Amino acid sequence: VQLVESGGGLVQAGGSLRLSCATSRNIQWINAMAWYRQAPGKERELVAAIASGGATWYTPSVKGRFTIMKDSTKNALQLQMNNLNFEDTAMYICAASDLPYSDYVREEEYEYDYWGPGTQVTVSS
Repeated sequence: VQLVESGGGLVQAGGSLRLSCATSRNIQWINAMAWYRQAPGKERELVAAIASGGATWYTPSVKGRFTIMKDSTKNALQLQMNNLNFEDTAMYICAASDLPYSDYVREEEYEYDYWGPGTQVTVSS
């Protein structure tokens, strides 16, 4: 599976962005997907994940501001990001898993088999 992210850019604090991750496989056949981010000098962290059955998970710092969703019409995973702040500045990376169907999200990096190159999000304060 090939993943290609888009939608990043420079935005002022309080603004919004929508990231998209295009997949080479029919997204309906990808059981688990996620958005990670990595800021300079920091470890990669899980931002949001979506399970086969549609359950979602968010890291506490983005809960209520970010929404992860699968768009089957565009064959893409999306991340709607609202009320952005400086701490959201990072490279955002899409991931997909080959693990079987599950009602639970995949929260560990080793559970993801495919990774995109990332798209940069920069929030100015």
